[in-house]
Amino acid sequence: MSSDNSFDIVSAIDMQELNNAITQAEKEIGNRFDFKGSKSSIALDKNDLVVVSDDEYKLNAVLDILHSKMVKRGISLKNLQYGKIEPAAGSTVRQRIGLKQGIDQDVAKKINILIRDSKLKIKSQIQGDQIRVSGKSKDDLQQAIQLLRQADIPLDLQFVNFR
Repeated sequence: MSSDNSFDIVSAIDMQELNNAITQAEKEIGNRFDFKGSKSSIALDKNDLVVVSDDEYKLNAVLDILHSKMVKRGISLKNLQYGKIEPAAGSTVRQRIGLKQGIDQDVAKKINILIRDSKLKIKSQIQGDQIRVSGKSKDDLQQAIQLLRQADIPLDLQFVNFR
């Protein structure tokens, strides 16, 4: 068993990079002329982002700024789950954006089926919110990584602990 090679498939957001992206976006909002006197803000609340602005148009502009800062810092937008735009206090609107951490069971089963149908000599098993893929050949494992990168999976996947 010690001759087996393996890696883990995870889906996580680097929270420090997300904090940096939020800080940069708030700084840009504070400097932009079209946001002067606006009540626009972005806050991180546990596993949610809360975006507040004067109206839907400005809220979408704030989201565009936030998205550009997140992409520049290497944070995938696939792991964001948008809530409804709702009215908030002081004639503003608010939108909650959920942060998806970990691989849920449905997506994990799809990944397992993809790996099994690939006819590679590897095994995959679900371990909580991540998947361990193991096999004798490192080449087969690298082919599995390429297969998963090309697949249409609704999460941003990272491949860690390659040994």
